Amino acid sequence: MIETPQSFVVREECEKAASQNGFRRVLGEEAGWRAFASTTAHGVIYLAAEGANGAWFLAVDHAGVVAELEPPSADVRGPGKARYAFATLRELYAALDRVYTLGISLPDAPLREFETRVANLPRTTEAERLVVQRIGQDIFRARLMDYWQGRCPLTGITDVALLRASHIIPWAECETDAERLHVHNGLLLSALWDAAFDRALVTFDDQGRPEFSPRLSEQARGELRWNSPISLTDEHRRRLARHRERARSQS
Repeated sequence: MIETPQSFVVREECEKAASQNGFRRVLGEEAGWRAFASTTAHGVIYLAAEGANGAWFLAVDHAGVVAELEPPSADVRGPGKARYAFATLRELYAALDRVYTLGISLPDAPLREFETRVANLPRTTEAERLVVQRIGQDIFRARLMDYWQGRCPLTGITDVALLRASHIIPWAECETDAERLHVHNGLLLSALWDAAFDRALVTFDDQGRPEFSPRLSEQARGELRWNSPISLTDEHRRRLARHRERARSQS
């Protein structure tokens, strides 16, 4: 049973949890659910509790975040498109951190950031267009770092210097900036995997498992080590189908 209205302790814990995970705008409380928003992440979250010792509840209204959030939804009535239950504040904090990183990546947050930053920049010369492109690529990399939680999903490598923002559909082949900056048009790969993927020497099936080109030597295959398949969404799979066509046409 959700505590209604929230007690002082529950209210303070909810505000602290939201604030420390990027949701600093307090929107009010209704039926025991306290609502919060962010100036950088899309969507509204709602926090509630049974009491000062938990359980703790999170509701999310961002459909894209809900589609990729890993905790199973809880059978509890409340706002938003899905609700989740946590036994401890630590679990709630972990979920909120993921909600925030998804909220600044999905669905068009990178595009909006890009449009704001380049709105007044000239694009007359090639040098000026390259400046605009570099801004877009930097934003794309930053959002991929958020989305993939700063690690290569194949190898587990977290060294920032060794991670690359790999476009599935190359920047030059995208018809719009929205596609160029779409977080599902990218994978965060370690440098060796990125080089092979960029040259279509390796691609991935719908389960996120590598498919190697016959042009790749056995020695190179041996060096392309991986621990687990990539967790993909349908948006990734749709774009990877095009990448597989490219890889097979070059075999």
